[in-house]
Amino acid sequence: MNEELELLLRGIIHPETEQNIVDSGFVDRADRGEDGSIAITLRFQKARDPFAQKIKRRVEELLAERYPESSAMVIIREAAPKPRRREQQTTTTDICRVVAIASGKGGVGKSTVTANLAVALRHRGYNVGILDADIYGPSQNKMFGVEGYVPDAEKDEAGNEYIIPAQSLGIKLMSIGFFIKPTDALMWRGGMAVNALHQLIHQTRWGKLDYLLVDLPPGTGDIHLSIINELKISGAVIVSTPQQVAVADVVRGVEMFRHAQVNIPVLGVVENMAWFTPEELPDNKYYIFGRGGARRYAEAAGIDLLGEVPIIQSIMEGSEDGRPATGFDPRVEEYYANIADKVVENLGGDC
Repeated sequence: MNEELELLLRGIIHPETEQNIVDSGFVDRADRGEDGSIAITLRFQKARDPFAQKIKRRVEELLAERYPESSAMVIIREAAPKPRRREQQTTTTDICRVVAIASGKGGVGKSTVTANLAVALRHRGYNVGILDADIYGPSQNKMFGVEGYVPDAEKDEAGNEYIIPAQSLGIKLMSIGFFIKPTDALMWRGGMAVNALHQLIHQTRWGKLDYLLVDLPPGTGDIHLSIINELKISGAVIVSTPQQVAVADVVRGVEMFRHAQVNIPVLGVVENMAWFTPEELPDNKYYIFGRGGARRYAEAAGIDLLGEVPIIQSIMEGSEDGRPATGFDPRVEEYYANIADKVVENLGGDC
């Protein structure tokens, strides 16, 4: 393939794959003869790919702009059918409950709540795992102090490859953060992120788990829909702070799970950063971010308020040090113990 032509064709994105047509495998030939003539062959898997003619016209336009004096021929052909790949068995079959942890907006402490809730469930004797599905902002690797973990891979007798998760405090962890440098910026289109998540879900050696907590990215979008399609989610926990701007975004998150085509039970709302009590003034409560916004919404929407978690310095310090505070601070453990009990109860008890 002519390198100059290849570079030009990489600027054309296939609307379905959301990748350029070279990486998507649609360019079969791209040559330039000694006389300057250009021949390009495009191959599409579908007999009548709806985007084939549009892409062909775009290729012809680019060639006319770049090489106005050259004759160019663009041909569309149907690719021979690819042999069907043996489907790999999913590793999620021994997971009893999948709980999605979501937030309407960023900055409300969703990942912190996920980490501490996982520790609280583990303290109750459950086998727990965390899938860090926040592809663009993974943080569970840091929350549990396993940033340097490099996952091993192993194959079974059938040739299926599996990824070995990290373990910390008895909790299994899988995150895209294990596969990238902390300084890397993930400039992935939706399709690439979804493919990465598919691998993390179905190829991680989860083993038997009572609870898999899925730390979703903030908002609603492709990643959320992919998780909903890939996993049988038992219920969702929504995280918010008290202020009205955060609660307004909670509404969108709740309605996504309640949508008729999704129909996932909302287990309740956690109001994070509910108040601040200085250690030297234990009887004082300062409502820095407003008071009771998530509680009022939960009551109005008929959703359980799973708990209110105040601002406690050890929560921040634990997140920075790779030790969720529920594991070492009795004050924090008390709040998350109550939240864990309500989550278990709302899911109908043990597996």
